[in-house]
Amino acid sequence: MHEKQQRIRYIRVLDKFLTRTMSLLKLDNFNYELFKERTLKNYEDLKKADPVELHSPYYSQLKDFIDKTLMYVDNHSETFETERANLLKDANLLQKEKKKNSYSKDKHKHKKFDDGY
Repeated sequence: MHEKQQRIRYIRVLDKFLTRTMSLLKLDNFNYELFKERTLKNYEDLKKADPVELHSPYYSQLKDFIDKTLMYVDNHSETFETERANLLKDANLLQKEKKKNSYSKDKHKHKKFDDGY
């Protein structure tokens, strides 16, 4: 397998872990046992992909999020509410970081042609 294909596969697995974890955390009828079961299953999928060194700040934060999620699955409080709130906050910050690059400011806005209509 080429290095580029391996990198893309690893990125997709990381993103899938994030989206699946977020969808579980956002459920109205949140169940910790279901969350734990599916998170561990998603982690098994992540372990199957060969890790690749990623230098983007988004992906380094994503790896930290995955580590934090797994730590919370192993060591958590009785209600899991504070951990859930922390994970949701981190996940939202990750999405903000990912979308940050897609927004661009209009350069030279004042030089656009305006015919008055």
